[in-house]
Amino acid sequence: MDRQVTMQGQGLVETATVAPRLSSTARRRQLREKVIAGVITAMAFTGIAALVLILVFIAKEALTLFLDAQAREEASLSKMFLPQVVRQNRPPAFVWQPVSGIPKVSMIPLFIGTLKTTLVSMLVAVPVGVMGALYAAEFAPRRLREVLKPTIELLAGIPSVVLGFFALMVLASFLQDTFGLTTRLNAVVAGLGLALAIVPVIFTVSEDALTAVPRSYREASLALGATPWETAWKVVLPAAAPGILAACVLGFGRAIGETMIVLMASGNAAIVSWNFSDSVRSMSATIAAEMGEVVVGSPHYSLLFFIGVELFLFTFILNMVASTWTRRVLKRLTGAGA
Repeated sequence: MDRQVTMQGQGLVETATVAPRLSSTARRRQLREKVIAGVITAMAFTGIAALVLILVFIAKEALTLFLDAQAREEASLSKMFLPQVVRQNRPPAFVWQPVSGIPKVSMIPLFIGTLKTTLVSMLVAVPVGVMGALYAAEFAPRRLREVLKPTIELLAGIPSVVLGFFALMVLASFLQDTFGLTTRLNAVVAGLGLALAIVPVIFTVSEDALTAVPRSYREASLALGATPWETAWKVVLPAAAPGILAACVLGFGRAIGETMIVLMASGNAAIVSWNFSDSVRSMSATIAAEMGEVVVGSPHYSLLFFIGVELFLFTFILNMVASTWTRRVLKRLTGAGA
């Protein structure tokens, strides 16, 4: 009887010693998890803080245009967006000549050049990227898909300066010899070079969106008698529309902000013309070409930062509009708006 009581007492002692040990282990685990969560949170807020600081710096430099008297005189809003008298006895025109006796800083040629190159690139890259993703997700054999997707995604790893050099030396000569273009470097050449850069972005995101469509959608369509092509075109593609729109927005943002390809293959002539065979000058290429030689603190210097702010606002508004449209498409597809 005494032995049994002694054994029970030892068991109580062992239980009492194990319980604090387990609680200390749990406390260390909780502490480790808190440290990991804190590190992750700090990294996330560091990225946000870096973005905010960049925007503050760019906006501060651009605000000089509105705070400094000399900057307001040389780069007023009327000069930026309204025609200017370039020569006597000639009609006003939109001209970008920031370095001259009388600076002419119209943004219109830069807007037109940016839109022309971006439009050409999107007209080529969106059909190629989306249709390629549709083929890879719905029709390509498994072995071909395993080769096709990495090959297209490999284009994203090619430096933009290499693509610009290819457009400058190969595409420009080919298009001029084939179509007899008067200007060798123009919006078409720069747009095709941009298309090579944004096709992998559109293809990858679109293919992921198409693959994420539930298998039941395809099976239901085929069970109702639809062909594989009708299923892909009328069922899978509309169901993946939000993801495909996101791919197009990402590609558009890459095209409008790309610098080296446009700088090398567009001709860099600030011309107000809707002829796509004329040379153009984009906003991003203007910043890259002139920032290295501009006088720090001058109106021209602040004007280049103002162009950067315009690029940011344009892409931000585009993303907001695309996000709103995506939510409406999702509501319509899910029947939430009914």
